[in-house]
Amino acid sequence: MKRWREAECKRVHDPFYGRKVAVNPVEIDGKCIWVLGPIIVGGGPSGLAVAACLKKKGIPCVVLERANCVASLWQLKAYDRLRLHLPKKFCELPLMPFPSWFPTYPTKQQFVAYLEAYAREFGIRPRFDEAVVAAEYDAVVGFWRVKTAVVNQGREEGGREYMCRWLVVATGENAEAVVPGFDGARDFKGPILHTSLYKSGDAFRGKRVLVVGCGNSGMEVCLDLCHHGAHPTIVVRDSVHILPREMLGRSTFGLSMWLLRWLPVHAVDRLLLLAARLLLGDTAKLGLPRPQLGPLELKLRSGKTPVLDVGTLEKIKSGAIKVRPAIKKLMEHGAEFTDGRWEGFDAVVLATGYKSNVPYWLKEQEFFSEKDGLPRRAYPYGWKGERGLYAVGFTKRGLMGASLDATRIAEDIERCWKAEVKTTMAFACAPTRQAQE
Repeated sequence: MKRWREAECKRVHDPFYGRKVAVNPVEIDGKCIWVLGPIIVGGGPSGLAVAACLKKKGIPCVVLERANCVASLWQLKAYDRLRLHLPKKFCELPLMPFPSWFPTYPTKQQFVAYLEAYAREFGIRPRFDEAVVAAEYDAVVGFWRVKTAVVNQGREEGGREYMCRWLVVATGENAEAVVPGFDGARDFKGPILHTSLYKSGDAFRGKRVLVVGCGNSGMEVCLDLCHHGAHPTIVVRDSVHILPREMLGRSTFGLSMWLLRWLPVHAVDRLLLLAARLLLGDTAKLGLPRPQLGPLELKLRSGKTPVLDVGTLEKIKSGAIKVRPAIKKLMEHGAEFTDGRWEGFDAVVLATGYKSNVPYWLKEQEFFSEKDGLPRRAYPYGWKGERGLYAVGFTKRGLMGASLDATRIAEDIERCWKAEVKTTMAFACAPTRQAQE
């Protein structure tokens, strides 16, 4: 017998049943919670985008979020000076543009405010502090079983089990910090922290800081350290494309998208690299060699994003930021590099990125790769799996890619929803027709 949790449920008329039903979770026999619509795992921008698109179509859903807020990566794990790297028009979520008074590159605080307003606008109320620990398709009943644990002061305890027809994985590419190991790390006397724990360079004023990683985060952290009176050194282990954030009065990204309408990728890459050479100079002389592939082709093949320079390169040219090769080992008060040099440091910041955590909780091996936790099929085909499984935020194409996939997912679920409604209504009307005959 089904037991309705009235305190949590809102009843609406649903043609699927021809009567009022609960659109929020419903507890069944005290054992599990049945969800009428999809379950969305993740309350970041990708999860919010799917939820909004579903809400607009009148399809209920439940959003499960392990943190205590929406967009936890932005709110809890992003440094203070962070801004959107691309112009706001390329970062809008479906159905709601940014406010016109926002700058071209909104700050972290402005973007978070936008996401919170987005959730309010579409009535999205995630179930916070609820981490998904396992999800598996039950072929016997034809539903997904999703098990969660309640997060209490950082600890996972208790938990619930849900059942749903559709499961949307929206935990994204940046769910867990990547923390590499180094020889001698235990001997190092200073702090070693990932950028997910870095907020401001103010805490490192006057200190020598080694920043590991030369992506956008590593470059911006170095700049932030400079602005707060620290002495940063950046480790460049591999080749990297650095482009000016703007060219010819337009954003480099926007200009690239416009050029791709008329020219092939390799031709656009040549133009971008020519402009970068004229505006930035030869970065290889600074210890920043470029890859063999052009920036756009490299992005398409590997997902590696070029660095959009916001002032870091000038600090490197002036000597305010030093460039060093890979670390050979850490020592008590410094590091030895692969070129044989040794230097002293007071702290190490790891700008080594993030990874997907899907393999840890999703019991499925066909759609997602166990190796990297990303969909096996490349963009634009990696948003839909089998048996009602979907993925959003795994395109390696930022917020714009997530928004496109969110729209596709909502449209696909809507088709399934309407088809099941039609089948159910036909089945319900069959006895009536037989009686009339």
